[in-house]
Amino acid sequence: MTRIALVEQDGAGGMIHYAYQLADALTGAGADVTLHTGRRYELRGLPHRFQVRDEMNLWPAIESPRQRGLGAIGRKLRRTWRAMRYAVVWHRLTRRLIGERPDVVLFSTIRFPFQVVFLRRLRRHGLVLAQVCHEFEARERGRWSRAISRRLSLAVYRTFSVVFLHGEQNRKAFLGHFPIDADRTRVIHHGNESMFLRLADTGGDLRRRYGLGEDEPVALFFGGLRPSKGILDLIDAFAAMPAATPGRLLVVGQPAGIDPAEVRSRAEQAGIGGRVVVDGRYLPLEEVGPLMRTATVVVLPYRSATASGVLQVAFAFGRPVVATALGALVEDVEHGITGLLVHPDDPAELATAMASLLRNPDRARRMGTAAAEAAVTRFGWEPIAADILEALAEVKP
Repeated sequence: MTRIALVEQDGAGGMIHYAYQLADALTGAGADVTLHTGRRYELRGLPHRFQVRDEMNLWPAIESPRQRGLGAIGRKLRRTWRAMRYAVVWHRLTRRLIGERPDVVLFSTIRFPFQVVFLRRLRRHGLVLAQVCHEFEARERGRWSRAISRRLSLAVYRTFSVVFLHGEQNRKAFLGHFPIDADRTRVIHHGNESMFLRLADTGGDLRRRYGLGEDEPVALFFGGLRPSKGILDLIDAFAAMPAATPGRLLVVGQPAGIDPAEVRSRAEQAGIGGRVVVDGRYLPLEEVGPLMRTATVVVLPYRSATASGVLQVAFAFGRPVVATALGALVEDVEHGITGLLVHPDDPAELATAMASLLRNPDRARRMGTAAAEAAVTRFGWEPIAADILEALAEVKP
């Protein structure tokens, strides 16, 4: 039995949702899995077939409004304190892993290049390291900052015996940025988000909460409010739809670079303030299902992306998507079957795609049925876990 230490420091949000489901699938495939994560682990109430060590004493993955509202000096002091705290936490994790000696340490995203110090120490002690690489680009940074980050990150990726990437497009882009042996990369699907189907949510939808009509078509954006997510492009696209197009736009997510007030202001300026509802908060787990059942179509207007957990949540609840053709989205969305693909930074094309589903709910339902089937078949966790274990079995210690 392969002993795997799976490391995901964020105890809340999309990354830990993915890690939970991956750990469960690897356990079901016969591995002995221990998940190492943060102390604010939000999935304690779910069934666990694997061990959890929620001992990484870091800051919350989801920040409060007070934390986001710090001034310039406060942010600098916080970064300094966090850097020291981060180093201490990773030193302790490294010592634990060296002592326990799992067969493989499987990491999620490595946040900072300086973590190579800890990764190299693990390698010196004979541990096999691998990564599920969700992101390899610093999306919210400028071009020069991204270029510097790539050069520094190369040393990190060279410590991994295997790097798993979501989709062939991402694998090609990754190898274009980082000159490592292509044989050390593997392509896997982003698994479905069936976890949310098993949650004891309140049932129904959230139309009454948001003041939406019972049969009113709804385009939904769900996720962190980041510049790279193309949220302001979405507002422009919704305003550009033909005047006769029915429906409302619902934007729900935690502020992460874009203030909800900015979204509302953009909608007002575009003349659609009354048709846009903004809920700028991190949604409790039990509300995700009702939110998805509120939507006619889920919109992913990203300017930059590798893959999308939100897409998988939409598919799990039988909702079609309109998504920009980026990264693994190109491979995950079957154009015209489970959703529609559009070019990034093209509000006019995005408007046309949204309108085609909002004006034809029967077509949206047919696509949603196909999406739900894809969630179970193409994006099921069992084959993903089998592929990962097969790749890890080929690694020489």
